[in-house]
Amino acid sequence: MEINVLLFSDFETLDAFGPVEMLGRHSECHFNFVSSKGGTIHSRQGVPVETCSLDSVSETAVLLIPGGKGTRPLVEDRCFLERLRIAAEKSEYCLTVCTGSGLLAKTGLLDDRKATSNKRAMDWAVSVNPKVDWQYSARWVIDGKYYTSSGISAGMDMALGFLCDQFGLDVAEESAASAEYLWNQNREEDPFSVK
Repeated sequence: MEINVLLFSDFETLDAFGPVEMLGRHSECHFNFVSSKGGTIHSRQGVPVETCSLDSVSETAVLLIPGGKGTRPLVEDRCFLERLRIAAEKSEYCLTVCTGSGLLAKTGLLDDRKATSNKRAMDWAVSVNPKVDWQYSARWVIDGKYYTSSGISAGMDMALGFLCDQFGLDVAEESAASAEYLWNQNREEDPFSVK
């Protein structure tokens, strides 16, 4: 399984690398790090990552979109959003973490779909696109090929849920155990919900 991790300036490190850690413990998952134009991208915490162009995503790949402070200016970048829309439509599955759902929502691909985001940023996510059926108490949400998760560490729970859906519960549990991570398996229960 090929997974394209979409990065941008000021992405949240754990949003991207938490799911990469969980998914990468399964031998069938392989990663590409992509950005709008390629090159070195720095996370909010200053971690540099070398990326290739977003145009290189394939139709059989999974697209993973982290969140972070860098999402705020990108929801106003029409060129980026169009490239994101095309990449997300081409991907077999699309996974978002935290405010990454706001980016995807701005493309219109989540219109009339259930989705969630970081509960501390829900007002922002709703303001980006009120046509989304935003879920205020979910840890992660699945609607068709779209998986959206709550804030930061919830991306690891979603990634394990995705592993479970694709390869079975044993694979997901082994990935969590090998990382010594306590997986929150109930996607409908978010301990950080504000409502």
